[in-house]
Amino acid sequence: MNGADQPDLDEIEACLARVVEGRVSRDAADRWAGRWYTDDALEWDELSLWVLRLLYGIDLKPGPEEPYLHDDEQVRGWLEELRRRRAG
Repeated sequence: MNGADQPDLDEIEACLARVVEGRVSRDAADRWAGRWYTDDALEWDELSLWVLRLLYGIDLKPGPEEPYLHDDEQVRGWLEELRRRRAG
């Protein structure tokens, strides 16, 4: 994940895959996606924007001691859906 250039769909997918694999924390993925999602000067294709929306908020919990709003199975499902949609 680079920090300067707008990520392409491959980089966005890689971020989601790292979360699924446990190599990137949900908090780190949320912060990374939020940096891009909230930049109004950038333009996104529909699929990239969809995944960024999922990543930006992936660390949400209904309360401090509660589990994540989106469980691991759901997050894996997002990655599978992304790959299906990309394969077209």
